Amino acid sequence: MRKLLFFQWASFMNKGIEKALQQLGISYDVYGYQFTDWEKDESFQEKFRATLTDKTYTDVLSVNYAPLISEICEELSIPYTSWVYDSPLQIKNQKSLSNSCNRIFFFDREQAKQYKKSGINAYHMPLAVDTDAFRITGSGEKYKADISLVGKLYQTEYKFFSAPLEEYDKGYLEGIINSQLKLYGGYIIPDMVTDELLDRMNTTYARVATDGFQMGKRELEFMLACETTGRERHMALALLSGHYNVDLYSTDKDEKLPNVRYRGYADYYTQMPYIFSNSRINLNISLKTIQTGIPLRVIDVIGCGGFLISNYQEEIVEYLDVGKECIVYENIEDLYFKVKYYLEHEEQRKMIAQAGYECAKRDFTFKNRIERIFKIH
Repeated sequence: MRKLLFFQWASFMNKGIEKALQQLGISYDVYGYQFTDWEKDESFQEKFRATLTDKTYTDVLSVNYAPLISEICEELSIPYTSWVYDSPLQIKNQKSLSNSCNRIFFFDREQAKQYKKSGINAYHMPLAVDTDAFRITGSGEKYKADISLVGKLYQTEYKFFSAPLEEYDKGYLEGIINSQLKLYGGYIIPDMVTDELLDRMNTTYARVATDGFQMGKRELEFMLACETTGRERHMALALLSGHYNVDLYSTDKDEKLPNVRYRGYADYYTQMPYIFSNSRINLNISLKTIQTGIPLRVIDVIGCGGFLISNYQEEIVEYLDVGKECIVYENIEDLYFKVKYYLEHEEQRKMIAQAGYECAKRDFTFKNRIERIFKIH
């Protein structure tokens, strides 16, 4: 009989997963801990090892992948299942991904494929939403808006790191960003970050940096992806806020967006459902590292009964009926015209929001996902 230890940190999805485990009759205990360093924590490992040794657990589960947990599970031959909502994985210890104890589920199918090709026990599993947990009471009047975006502006240090480079390399990096900006449904940054480019950049850094800094391939790819995403979000917010009321819920602020109303951080459970359900249009502009998958933001919006306009993602088109359950834009100009259309067609907008909500309740449940996760292995 399965007895699961559910490791929890301050992540999303914990409540939904616990509810699904209860519905499925899977016995589990919760082990709560917040890492300050996901790569090194000997005190945690000692206590976690003792917990797994003292009690008879058949499996360990966590939201996102924790290298330190994997190392202990590998040592004790206990299967470790992680369900990842980050893209890319924010870990340095890539070696531990190959541990035989791992069963790593990625919401992005292409990411899962790439890891599987390298010999890692990687699987694809779209994310889920607990519509009951997001059920709101009251009107949420203060959250009403024409257009809302919940998320980062992705303000990077790109200018700092590109400033000392030769003009050719600056132009090459700009070419990568501009090419990615124009491409929806494809992620080309890794292919365009060549060894030759990195060698030239690091030759320059060796000449000007006093701390011996050298840029790594993964770090450069991520910075360029964030810079590209930040520029797209800036363009969208600048364009739309020039014509409509736009609210931004974020810890970031940009003085170059004077028409955007900054609302600060939004709590996931107590504020976000009110935002999504009271905004006439909710925007999703995906981080460019997400190659095919449906970001958690998309599922949360429709799970709250919100009307969604998102950039194109391959899996959105596969799992949702675009045009009936959500709307997808093809470029910034297309985004503007679709925003304009649905702000002027209220009944159609409400019908799509309701259909998206019904889809979330039917097809994106935690019970379904957890059942499939523990059947796969």
